[in-house]
Amino acid sequence: MRLPGALAIGALALTIGASAIAYLSYRDGMAEARRSFEDILSNAPAAAERYDPATVAQQPEIARRYFNHAIAPGTPLATTVELEMKGTFLLGDKNNHQEIAMIARQALRPPLQFVWMPVLRSGAMVITGSDALAARRAWTRFWLARLIPVANERTSPDLVKSAAFRAASEAVWLPASLLPQRGAKWEQIGADRARVTVPSAAGPIVLEMTLGPHGAVKDLSGQRWSNANLEKQFRFQPFGGTSGGEKTFGGFTIPARLNVGNHFGTDAYFPFFQVEIVAAHYR
Repeated sequence: MRLPGALAIGALALTIGASAIAYLSYRDGMAEARRSFEDILSNAPAAAERYDPATVAQQPEIARRYFNHAIAPGTPLATTVELEMKGTFLLGDKNNHQEIAMIARQALRPPLQFVWMPVLRSGAMVITGSDALAARRAWTRFWLARLIPVANERTSPDLVKSAAFRAASEAVWLPASLLPQRGAKWEQIGADRARVTVPSAAGPIVLEMTLGPHGAVKDLSGQRWSNANLEKQFRFQPFGGTSGGEKTFGGFTIPARLNVGNHFGTDAYFPFFQVEIVAAHYR
């Protein structure tokens, strides 16, 4: 006669246990993200040099245009930046998505490391987690209400290769990382077009940029290793976006409003990441 009550107690215990396990997963994942975030910042190599336009005098015109716009003379050539950002994240796909307000912090040492830690809100729904490439490991982990995993991609060669593109392409937020002495190779492929090859954790990554007449970045793109496709299979496909404005922080003038996404330059382009840089602290 007491069996239904016992079953209810058992079900409650299982629910509580599952919730506890889910929260521990969230706690441990966020703790690792915070440690990696602080490691990137605290272990930043000192900026031993300052920008001198003479150092790019032998580079293609497009490179000189970019650097002489993006870096004020005498600016310490930082290796790392801590970013604060806000914007909109489009959750879903081009045909069916939800707009979610976003604020985030990011530790970035391009082209090799980053940890991005956002808070995404839509009404009562709150998603937190991190996207990262740190110590040659990559992950994408997000939870709803700190309990329900909505993404849990653990490190793999495919994920490292995909994250390496992000670390390299976001070098526009730290222009010093694109200097030739940091390993970047510049080519001029049009009146306002540059091809930049940068080293990464997964081998060289080729980026293309369109610049304005004074050197501002207008768009940025490349071939990213990604499974954001109908087949959910990793392959190279276009990724990129456009800049809608600039800001200057600590002697660096950077794209401050970016809309980026998968399949850039095609009919399937979906700019799911729409961001504004609020602050940038260089080290």
